[in-house]
Amino acid sequence: MKFTFLPNTDLKVSKICLGTMTFGQQNTEKDAHEQLNYAISQGINFIDTAEMYSVPGRKETQGSTERYIGSWLKDNRDQVVLATKIAGPNPSFSYIREELNFSKESIKSAIESSLKRLQTDYIDLYQLHWPERKTNFFGERNYKHSDSEKWNDNFAEIIESLNESIKQGKIRNYGVSNETSWGLMRYAEESRKLQLPKPITIQNPYSLLNRTFEMNLAEISHRENIGLLAYSPLAFGILSGKYLGGNKPENSRLILFPQMARYNKVNTEKATQLYFNLAAKNGLSLPQMALAYLLQKPFLTSVIIGATKMEQLKENISSWNIELSEEIIKEIEVISEKYPNPTP
Repeated sequence: MKFTFLPNTDLKVSKICLGTMTFGQQNTEKDAHEQLNYAISQGINFIDTAEMYSVPGRKETQGSTERYIGSWLKDNRDQVVLATKIAGPNPSFSYIREELNFSKESIKSAIESSLKRLQTDYIDLYQLHWPERKTNFFGERNYKHSDSEKWNDNFAEIIESLNESIKQGKIRNYGVSNETSWGLMRYAEESRKLQLPKPITIQNPYSLLNRTFEMNLAEISHRENIGLLAYSPLAFGILSGKYLGGNKPENSRLILFPQMARYNKVNTEKATQLYFNLAAKNGLSLPQMALAYLLQKPFLTSVIIGATKMEQLKENISSWNIELSEEIIKEIEVISEKYPNPTP
């Protein structure tokens, strides 16, 4: 396994991070522990979760992922770097907390609840799952400002609240997720003004079908030393190739949860087919090529992979030691130019 450091820390993490959002709906607790044990055996020491998981979010399963990790973690805490997230405002998830925001009280309550479910005394990386303000995330396009928006510009208060938890030893670092260029720079600038720790990571979507991170955020990542944790690197399984030709695999995510149509966009299948052909021509599976491409990006700290079946997990993890040639990368760029970002 290849390793790097979480930016601005001495925490060494694997370049592949185990994503866990299927734990609790598509995966049982036994499945979860099997995945965790296998990941550790392959050198992975980085685990990502969230208080709202499993996905799709439901009252009946909220917190199940953290609980499944917690029942395993109590005997394995010293082996892993653990990341979780606090949910931002969303009326669909009002069952999580009465006040679903990033107030001092909400952050304190969310951290305490996660610590309890995870059966640990501290969280290595605590992330803001999505912004409080109205902006584009989760694949939205075409930002439209609303003058009637009721949002208090509270970056400083959030940073101070997170720093208080750092001083208490309940979290070690913090990061953001589904954030924009403006939001990420505001956190960096406000941190400097306050002379307090800044976010060390940004967890945003990044894949062969969605390279929007490269447009603005990649520059910030380099210049501010804020590492990318790439989620949906296989675009909800589309880059596995299993949906090509109109296939509808039984119990696959997009079949079980048709409302999760974020990655079913125009030109998605056309681009995926070309990537599939390129991988096959070079003796690779599509997931291996898709993940290896991301792993070679200099602004990337870790790729978050998830799987419902062990064979999927094993194939995805095997991408860590694949180096793509310049010729393959050039051919990937040709396809990307033909079908740029079909699934942002």
